[in-house]
Amino acid sequence: MALSDSIAKIKGIGPKKIALFQKLSIETMQDALDCYPRDYEDRTYVIPVAAAKEGQKIAVCAVVGTQPVTRRIRKGMEITKFRVFDTSGALWITYYNNRYTAAALQEGQEYLFYGRIQGQGAQRTMISPACEAVLPGMPPPQRVVPVYPLTAGLTQKDLIRVTTAALGEQDAGERDWMPEEIAQEYELLTQTQAVQCIHRPQSLDDVAQARQRIIFEELFLLCCGLARLKERRADEAGIAMREGTPDAFWKLLPFAPTGAQKRAAQEIWNDIRSGKPMNRLVQGDVGSGKTVLAAVLCYLAVQNGYQAAIMAPTEILASQHMESLGPIFAQQGITCAVLSGSVTPKQKRECKEKIASGEIQVVIGTHALIQKDVTFHRLGAVVADEQHRFGVDQRATLHEKGERPHTLVMSATPIPRTLALILYGDLDVSIVDELPPGRTPVETFAVGEKMRQRIYAFIDKQIAEGGQVYVVCPLVEDGELPLKSAEEHGAALQKILPHRRIGVLHGKMRPAEKDVVMNAFAAGELDILVATTVIEVGVNVPNACLMVIEDADRFGLSQLHQLRGRVGRGKRKSYCVCFGADKGEQAKQRLKILCQTNDGFEIARADLAQRGPGDFFGKRQHGLPMLKMADIAGDLALMQSAKEEAEKLLSDDPTLQEHPALRERVERMFRNDHGEIFN
Repeated sequence: MALSDSIAKIKGIGPKKIALFQKLSIETMQDALDCYPRDYEDRTYVIPVAAAKEGQKIAVCAVVGTQPVTRRIRKGMEITKFRVFDTSGALWITYYNNRYTAAALQEGQEYLFYGRIQGQGAQRTMISPACEAVLPGMPPPQRVVPVYPLTAGLTQKDLIRVTTAALGEQDAGERDWMPEEIAQEYELLTQTQAVQCIHRPQSLDDVAQARQRIIFEELFLLCCGLARLKERRADEAGIAMREGTPDAFWKLLPFAPTGAQKRAAQEIWNDIRSGKPMNRLVQGDVGSGKTVLAAVLCYLAVQNGYQAAIMAPTEILASQHMESLGPIFAQQGITCAVLSGSVTPKQKRECKEKIASGEIQVVIGTHALIQKDVTFHRLGAVVADEQHRFGVDQRATLHEKGERPHTLVMSATPIPRTLALILYGDLDVSIVDELPPGRTPVETFAVGEKMRQRIYAFIDKQIAEGGQVYVVCPLVEDGELPLKSAEEHGAALQKILPHRRIGVLHGKMRPAEKDVVMNAFAAGELDILVATTVIEVGVNVPNACLMVIEDADRFGLSQLHQLRGRVGRGKRKSYCVCFGADKGEQAKQRLKILCQTNDGFEIARADLAQRGPGDFFGKRQHGLPMLKMADIAGDLALMQSAKEEAEKLLSDDPTLQEHPALRERVERMFRNDHGEIFN
C-alpha cells in the first residue's frame, strides 16, 4: 500500500465505516496521518489510590475487590459499581450503561485504571475509566494514549487502526522537504519523526517536540504562500488612477477627518496611482470612521472615469451607507444607488440596467451585487465592508466583474498590528487607531441575576429621559441551554414594562420585516429593541444610550465590544450592561476586561489569548488555508520566525524551483482558495 491509497484497503474498514471516516475528511492513508489527536491520556504517571484527588484525571494500579453490581436507576440508564484497592487505600469504580466492560473484569485481578476522580473520602469514585490488565510479574502497561476526534459510529479503536496502518506506509528514508538549515536552526524533528511522535508518542515530551515541528511547518508553508501571493500581485498591471486627491474629497465633508483617516487615505491614494492593483485592508475600532475611507476610494474611482461598488453584509448596513454617503457624493453630481434583495423586481431590473450602462457610478449592495446578471460598465474599485462576513470566493466574484479593480476590505475586528501584518500577509494593512472627536466612552457593567430588577428600573429611567435601549439575546428560539431568546425575552419585557414600546429583531425574520422594525427604532417609534446579534453591524441610532446583553458569557469579548459600539454614537451619556458575571469565575474575569477598557485592540488581544483564533477568525473569515495545529495568535513568536525564514528563502528562490518538494507542499496548502500560486 501507499499513502495515496484509500483506507478501504485496511482490513476491517468496510463501506459503512468509510462513509463515517469521510465525515472526518479521511479518505486516504495520508488523510489519516493528517488527522492529529485532539488530546492524550498520560497513563505513564501512576499514583497510589490514596493520593487521588477530586477532579484529577489519573492512572492507578489496583485490584478488583468486589464483584461488579449493576442496577437500573431510570429508563435507559444503568449504573455498574465495584470497589478496587491497592496498598494505600480503596476507590469506587463506576460505569454508566457499560455492564459488559465491568463484567469482563475478574475479582482479585490487578488492572491499570485511567479516569477522572469524583468525590472525596469513602465516596471517592473514578468515572467510566479505561482499563488494562496488569500481567503477573510484569510492570503495568504505562503509555501515552492518543485521543482522536470522532463522529457518531466511529470509536477510538477505529482511528487507532487506520492511523497504525498509515504509519506503516511512511518511508523513514524519504528526504524531508523542510530546508535542512532551517530544521537545524530551530532543532526540529524530521517530518517522519514528527508524524510518528504525534500519533504514537512514548512520552508527553515526544508530543511537545512533534507539535513544535508540525506547528512550525504549517506556519512556514503559510508564510511562503502569502509571500508568493503578494509577490505575484506586485507583478500584475492594474488601473493607474491619477485624477483627484483625498484633499479634494475632505472639502465635501461637514467635519474634519482624523489624522488616522488622512494617513489611511494617503496610503489608498498612493496604491491606486501606482499602476498595480490595490489590495488593502483597513481595520479600525468601532466608530473609527472606516466608511469615510470607502467613500474616498469611490470618489477617486469616479474622478478617473470608473464605477465603484461597496458590498455590505446586511441590507440595513447597505441602506445606512446610502444615507450617509449619498448626500456627500451628490455634491459632485456622482450618482449612487442601492441594490439589495428586498427591492421590487422592477426596481432591481432598472437598477441593473443603469449599472450596466454606467449611469450609476457608485453601487452599494448586499450579496445581490455578485449575482451573475449584474454587470458593470467600467468597475474600477471594490469595497467589502465588515470583510469577516464574506468568504474569499464572494469577494473574488465581485472583483472579477471588473478588469483588476482596486480592492479595499474593511474590518471592525481589531487585532494587534503585528498579527494583522502576518495574518493578512497578501494584503497591505492600514490601521485606523483614532476615534473622531465627540465619541464618549461607554460605561460598562458586568452584573448577575440579583441585579435584574434594578436593571429593569434603569432601562425605564433611560427611556423616561428620552433615550432608547437595545437588549441583545444569543438565541432566537429556546434551545437546550437555558439562554434568553429574543422572542421570549421581548414578550417578558413587555409584561414588565407594559408602558414602553418594544420591538423584536432576529435573523429568521424576512429582510422586509427586519427593515420595518429597524427603521421604526431608528425613527424613535420604539423605546426598546430586543434583538440577536443581527444588530452587531449596520445600525446607527445616535439616540440609543443603553445596551443590555443577556447571557454575555456566551459571547466572545470582541463580539461584545462590537455590540457595545452600537451605543455612544450621540450626545447622550451611554451605558452597556452585561448579564453573566455570576456564571463562574472565568466569566466574571472575562467580562471584567470589557468593563476596564474601551480599546478594541486591547480587548482583541485578551480575546485571542483566552479563546485562540478558532472562532475569532475561522477559515471563511480571513480566507487563509485551514491550519490543523498551529494557533496563529498563541504561536505568534513562532509565526514571526516562520515569516522571516520564508522571506529569506524566497528572496533567493522566488518560485521555489530549487525546492520542488517544498513548492508542492505550498501549492497543496493554497490550491483550494487561490488556485495555482506559482504559475
